[in-house]
Amino acid sequence: MSLDPSAAKYEIKGKIKVDGVVDKSDVIGAIFGQTEGLMGEELDLRDLQKSARIGRIEVELKQDHGKSAGSLILTSALEKVETAIIAAAIESVDRIGPCKAEITVEKVEDIRIAKRKSLAERAKALLKEMIKQSKEEMPDLSEEIKQSVQVEEITYYGPEKLPAGPNIDKSDAIIVVEGRNDVLNLMKHGIKNVIAMEGTNIPQTIIDLCNEKISTAFVDGDRGGELVLRELLQVADIDFVARAPQTREVEELSYKLIMKALKNKVPAAQFLENMGIKKEKKLSGELEQYKTMLDEGKSSHTAVFLNDKGEEIKRVKTEKMIEELPKNKPSIIIFDGIVTQRLIDNAHHHKVKKIVATAMGEVTKIPRSLKIITGKQLE
Repeated sequence: MSLDPSAAKYEIKGKIKVDGVVDKSDVIGAIFGQTEGLMGEELDLRDLQKSARIGRIEVELKQDHGKSAGSLILTSALEKVETAIIAAAIESVDRIGPCKAEITVEKVEDIRIAKRKSLAERAKALLKEMIKQSKEEMPDLSEEIKQSVQVEEITYYGPEKLPAGPNIDKSDAIIVVEGRNDVLNLMKHGIKNVIAMEGTNIPQTIIDLCNEKISTAFVDGDRGGELVLRELLQVADIDFVARAPQTREVEELSYKLIMKALKNKVPAAQFLENMGIKKEKKLSGELEQYKTMLDEGKSSHTAVFLNDKGEEIKRVKTEKMIEELPKNKPSIIIFDGIVTQRLIDNAHHHKVKKIVATAMGEVTKIPRSLKIITGKQLE
């Protein structure tokens, strides 16, 4: 009867040297013969093998120049002490057949430890592969889904068809970036009030939006970003400046770095001061006229109606401004107050081209034919 491999606890491994030519059967016979009675009846090898408490003695031999050498393996289901006694008994064999021999036990290995070690190593390898797959596959899947949503949501704003998020019209504040990929990256991370300049020549749509809304310029952290920013600050009414980390581009930033850059934005005036640049803003004659009339309206609580040549038509009480529109049909309205959606809708209906007011309120839509100028733009 052979030992069931699942019951084996230990494995005895040894080396064999024989001064002569012998076969495997000679080695096995010598082991059984020379250990018989040596360890007592309880550890008789033949009985142990019959009861499947030790396995077969596996022998590998090679003959060379009249000598034999090889190895042996014997499995044991016995306890540590009994297995060690058997290993020592095998080493006591000094002759195989007529030849002088030497058997050296090199190792008695706990098979269970070896199996556990092998199992642990394999489990580690499998776990590493699983982690690698999850890192590679899951972000790719989510990225694919996000990218498809971005492409669906991106809009093209103004006559220049500038890449923009869907919230440009709805939001009171906007973020101006350099290119389409910057828009896509910010949209991927949930920022949808963003619009791209698409080049170094600043489009009129950007200038108009910056005049109407609170604007943040968010540019790359390289020399190119600095040059774009300098030009933008010269022609548009930028309120805040945010920059990507040095040498990094907005289109490659992670959510954390985007949020950090926007959190650390600085007022445009402070940025210019830090750069040693003075921005002098000169109002045109037309804007100077609007500023004067706006200041006058603050004390009298009146709105001024002008025709398309900039000539005054009438002054009315601010609270009666909307009801006076159909009677006077002005092209320009100037008043000390906040622009509302109701005023915009009525002004557009009566073909008003410009509204000059102290500030912009909560509005959802401004017709392209109507321009809004706020007190901030006249400072």
